[in-house]
Amino acid sequence: MGRKYFGTDGIRGKANGLITPELAMKVGQATGLVFHRGEHRHRVVIGKDTRLSGYMIEYAMVSGFTSVGMDVMLLGPVPTPAVAMLTRSMRADLGVMISASHNPFADNGIKLFGPDGYKLSDDVEKQIEELLDADLGPQLAASRNLGRAKRVDDVRARYIEFAKRTLPRQISLEGLRIVVDCANGAGYKVAPEALWELGAEVFAIGVEPDGFNINQDVGSTAPDRLIEKVREMRADIGIALDGDADRVLIVDERGQLVDGDQIMALIAECWHMDGLLSKPGIVATIMSNLGLENHLAGLGLSLVRTAVGDRYVLERMREDGYNLGGEQSGHMILSDHNTTGDGLVAALQVLAAVKRFDRPVSEVCHRFEACPQILKNVRFSAGKSLSSPLADEKVQAAIKVAEAALGKTGRLVIRPSGTEPLVRVMGEGESHEAVEAAVDSVCDALKRVADSLAVA
Repeated sequence: MGRKYFGTDGIRGKANGLITPELAMKVGQATGLVFHRGEHRHRVVIGKDTRLSGYMIEYAMVSGFTSVGMDVMLLGPVPTPAVAMLTRSMRADLGVMISASHNPFADNGIKLFGPDGYKLSDDVEKQIEELLDADLGPQLAASRNLGRAKRVDDVRARYIEFAKRTLPRQISLEGLRIVVDCANGAGYKVAPEALWELGAEVFAIGVEPDGFNINQDVGSTAPDRLIEKVREMRADIGIALDGDADRVLIVDERGQLVDGDQIMALIAECWHMDGLLSKPGIVATIMSNLGLENHLAGLGLSLVRTAVGDRYVLERMREDGYNLGGEQSGHMILSDHNTTGDGLVAALQVLAAVKRFDRPVSEVCHRFEACPQILKNVRFSAGKSLSSPLADEKVQAAIKVAEAALGKTGRLVIRPSGTEPLVRVMGEGESHEAVEAAVDSVCDALKRVADSLAVA
């Protein structure tokens, strides 16, 4: 049975749609009760990105947590990886990030971290879900046992120091001209400051959040402005974060975009040279390019694939003992340093490699030739189940024909989005024309089903 509230990355939806103050308060109460373990004074840290709805959700969650006896430490606008790190370093029982990541400002979400800094397991999320629709009145704390709330003042400085310490002490970014795009999101203070403190000449864009402009024509999902700025400033490199700064993409000095696959290849190669890989390989998703897999094989490294979603990458890394993994979209998990994707820390690894090789970013970050790959989305009406369109006979027939056309040297990946009412169709192969034809044929079949559902 599908879950009512939790998706692949916490709870996410329209503010005052799915994400209401009532739900946020109940999440605080339910999660606080699930993590009430022992007689010590329990506490939770709460961070957020820059969305207008963050205030509403933050204070609703404070009410929920304090009503079940948990103390709350408010971090303000900070990256998701900072919340994961501070949950551990501040010995909290829970961490909360209020963010919808790369989504538009009208959406928001709730990401939850356990005391170890890792996102919660499916089993724990299920326990929380079971309480969300229950009457929790009898389990609320007695008046004398209510929690307290306070703001933590030095959060940004703590995270900046943490990020800088992931590099060897002798590394300086002096001489590098860097444009950093913070998506008007959670990293708008920490990323430019960290790069400047490491010696770089920094030009920052996407650092004027107003509650509405997060991810709006900026950030890793909209890199055109960054590309233009890199060319304008004749910068050595551009760095694009997303709304909660847990993912990163790179732009080279020519204005060419470098995706997560190339970033993973670069970090894997450097760590392999230095003997830092815990196992001879990395973990990525089914969306990563075949070119990455072939490149790693040439280095004697394997590519282990998982379902799409950084939580699945991390689960496989923990199960099998890998310390490097990520997604083509820019989530980079460097588990020697943090317990979740960290855009700034991954960017620092790229910058360290640029200094190490002392070559232009266009050379350093181009590790392999990518196979032609095309990704297209088919949107369905919100609230519609995406399982029935994929099971439709005509859609299945189109998929079989497309797979046959791509043959053994290509592949087709069709999956519903975990955060939006979309079906994503990705094709890959030796010929761009053949891949595009295969993807279009499946998308056309899905669109016909979407149109029929819209009319029904």
